Formats: sequence, C-alpha cells, structure tokens
Amino acid sequence: MPSDRLMRIHSPDFKAMSDRVLRATELTSRLNVLPFEDEAGKAELFERILGRPLPASATIYPPFYTDHGLRLDLAERVFINQNCTFLDYAGIRLGERVMVGPKATFITVGHPVDPGERREWLTGAPIDVAENVWIGAGATVLPGVSIGRDSVVAAGAVVADDVPPATLVTGPKATLNRQW
Repeated sequence: MPSDRLMRIHSPDFKAMSDRVLRATELTSRLNVLPFEDEAGKAELFERILGRPLPASATIYPPFYTDHGLRLDLAERVFINQNCTFLDYAGIRLGERVMVGPKATFITVGHPVDPGERREWLTGAPIDVAENVWIGAGATVLPGVSIGRDSVVAAGAVVADDVPPATLVTGPKATLNRQW
C-alpha cells in the first residue's frame, strides 16, 4: 500500500487524530438523525464536519459517515447517496460532477501488514477522484487510489489500483499474495 502518511499509534499526532474522530462521530451522529427536510440544520452540521460550507451545488443524502471530515474536499455538483463512509484522514478529493452510489466506502488509512507493526503504526495515502466519475453502490476505494476522469467503478468493486480515465472497473477479488 502506498504510504504517504505514517503515524505512530500512541503519539501526540495520533491523540489529536483520535480527538477529531470523536468530534466528527458526534457531529455525524447528530446529522444522521435530523429530519430530511431540515436543510438549515444539515448545512450547519456539514460546515462543522467539513470545516467549511458544503459547496452550494453539492448534494449529500444522510446517513453520512466520516472519521475526520476536515480532509474531505468536495467540488461543485458532487452527489453522494445514502450510507456512504469517508475515512478521510489522509485526504479525499471528489472532482466536479462525481456521483457516489449508496453504501460506497472510501478508506485512506490502514495498518502495516506485518503483525509486529500492525498495532504500532497507522499508514495512509490520499484518494483522488477526477471529474465526472461514477462510483457504484457498495464500491470500496482503498488508500492511494486515483480514479481518472469519466471513469465508472461498478457496484461492489474493490479498487486497490489507479483507474485510468474513461475506464470501467468491476469486481471484488481477494487474492492470496503471501503467508506468514
């Protein structure tokens, strides 16, 4: 996995991140119980979650989940359907006109594969989604992935590698790579 960010667990940086996770979780839990028509309440909570106002032409249907929020960059005319999760500590950018289907998940953080290091470190890398991309229902996008303009990620796909522009990617596949 690409590792643009490496953080020791039980460090001051980890404590600051953990504090933000608790705050973002509190804010999203409040957002997710608002009446759907409470546009003012949703706008106020999204501003607190993202650290800035949601772009005027962006649409997010709750429930919505994020572990950080402050590193989620949404362009104009982004559409995010219900039950999506954005673990954005290492940064997620969604370009203009990106559409995200229900239950999609974007994950920018993880742990080393080595069992001895797994509980000592967090790893992470940003996700970049270019303009006019469609992410299908239940898709998962993993750390360090870039998805090119006009591409489609099919429902249920697990994206672990970069996607070239104007490409359709499909399928979840687990592959045995090594044992220890």
